Parts: sequence; structure tokens; C-alpha cells
Amino acid sequence: MHGATPSSPISHSTNARADSIKRIASLTAALAISTGAAAEMTQTEITAPGPLGPLRGTLLSPATTPQAPVVLIVPGSGPTDRDGNNRYGIRGATYRLLAQGLAERGIASVRIDKRGLFGSAAAATSADDVTIADYAGDVHAWIASIRRQTNASCVWVLGHSEGGLIGLAAARTPGDICGLILVAAAGRPLGQLLEEQLRANLANAPLLDKALAALRELEAGHVIPADRIDAPLMPLFHPKVQRFLMSEMALDPAALIAGYDKPVLIVQGLKDLQVRRQDAERLKAANPDAEMVLIPDANHVLKKVDSDDPRENFATYGATDLPLEGRIVPAITEFILRPRGQ
Repeated sequence: MHGATPSSPISHSTNARADSIKRIASLTAALAISTGAAAEMTQTEITAPGPLGPLRGTLLSPATTPQAPVVLIVPGSGPTDRDGNNRYGIRGATYRLLAQGLAERGIASVRIDKRGLFGSAAAATSADDVTIADYAGDVHAWIASIRRQTNASCVWVLGHSEGGLIGLAAARTPGDICGLILVAAAGRPLGQLLEEQLRANLANAPLLDKALAALRELEAGHVIPADRIDAPLMPLFHPKVQRFLMSEMALDPAALIAGYDKPVLIVQGLKDLQVRRQDAERLKAANPDAEMVLIPDANHVLKKVDSDDPRENFATYGATDLPLEGRIVPAITEFILRPRGQ
């Protein structure tokens, strides 16, 4: 997830119509796959080499599809575990539900704990002492490990939120990546996104000038000493996370996707209060060959939201029993399983 936690104050052409008709038909076909009995699944622990110890994750496979395509699910920001939950009230199990939905449709997935966190705690002395480049390297370690254990010829990389940027960074060395699936991924540099989020919350007004000044310093590559950071801003700009923030602010997602020539799917919910439609459209504009699916009622954690009330939107972040918005998994399934010419 980008930025602070949701509850925190810091925190029509003819061709277009034809494309829409094709997309609806494809999604209808993918939905039909899910109407049968739930597929049998096998779940196993899987590891990849980390810098100091193993990286750990969960491989969920459809039992009846031995050579299923495999998706690596790269988590969003902060202490988010392999299921998509964290200690800041996000309990919707987005990644676990995504993995289950894909397995029901014949697609295997690996969802992971990030370097230094949860099952991957031994991989680093500190979960904060990382950069986007480190995480991108871990993606390639995971791909190599997955290919050894599944015999997959390549692995799809699905990045959610900040994970989308990590996927784009990893794809600078395409290697054995089948293609990218960018879900609720920013299309602007992090500094711009954080500024929008800070300005959008009126509770930030007393500290907004100082927060924006801190953003400008980090964008310029300047470390900010702790004694210059007001206490309410410390969760966002703590010195121990500044190296990571600077590594992220230095990257423009649109510039990264522009030169990528493998398949790309951009999935964006229009009830997302953290990443906007304009982010998806900026990514699409930078790579016109990419496919884009807009989900009207999906929010940042991929849950269905009927209301425009932010409080109701954020309430879904902790809704452990709420399923994913019904069009998310079919859109991803259709993209991955679609036949492609050699």
C-alpha cells in the first residue's frame, strides 16, 4: 500500500467500444470457468535464497493442472505479509484470496513474505534497510527458485500497489518473467503520490508545509536528521526508512514501463482512494501495447465498495470475510491464459 495507513492523518471512439465488447466477452468466458465445482488445490511452503537467510512464501497450485502457469504475487508497502495483511488494520487477506481464485481457474501462485519480515525475517538484519533494487533482486531470486521447483518456463509477476513498482524495476532485466500484471500500481513517482495523499486529508493541514518540505529533500537525495522531523511526521519520514523512500522516489513507473516489450496488464479499481485512475492511464499512455482493465467498484485492497463514503471504503480493509470484487480474478485469468503467438 502506498503512503500511510488509511486511518492515519499522515497517511468514445468506435475502436474503444469494440475493445470494450471484446473485454466483456473475455471476462464472461473467464467467469464461466468459476461456476463449476471448486478446484482441488495443493499448498506447500517454498523458499528462495535471500542475502542472509531464506526468503519464504506459499505455493498454491491447482492439483489437476501439473504444468499450470505460475504467478509471483509481490506485496505492497510496509509490513504486509504474504496473505496481504498487516498490523495497521489491514486484515482483508487480499493476496490469499487472489491466490485461491487463481488456483480455482488453473493458475498457480507464490505469495511471499518480504525480506526481513515474517517468514523471511532471517533474510536481513533489518526490514527497513532495503531499497527497491533489493526487492527487485529478490523477485529474480524467487523466479529462479519457482522455475526449479515447478519446471515453469517463465513466471508472471503480479505487483500490487508498491509491488507494481518493484515488478517494473525487476523487469528492467526481463529474464524469465512472462509478463507483468500491475494491480493498483502508481503511475507517478512516489513523491507526487504522497503529496496528493497528504493534501487530500484536512487533518494534515497544520503539518503540511513541513511534510512537503521533507518530501522535497528526500526527492533531492538529502537525508533528514531525526531532530528535524516533527513527531507526527516521524512514522512517514523516520531516518531508518529514508534510504528506501529515496530509492523509490528516484523511479518513475511510466518511464520503466515505456520500454517493456512483454505482455502487461494494468488493473485499477475506480474506488481506490490511494492510487487513481490517472495512474493507470499514465502507465497505459507510456506503453500503448499494455492492456488496461478498470473495475468501477473495486478499491485499493480489491474489495467491492458501493459507497463514496471514505469511511465505508476503509472499513473493507479490515473485513476478513469479504471476498474480492468479482471481476478482479477473471480479468487476470483471461490475460494469463490467453493463447499468444510464438
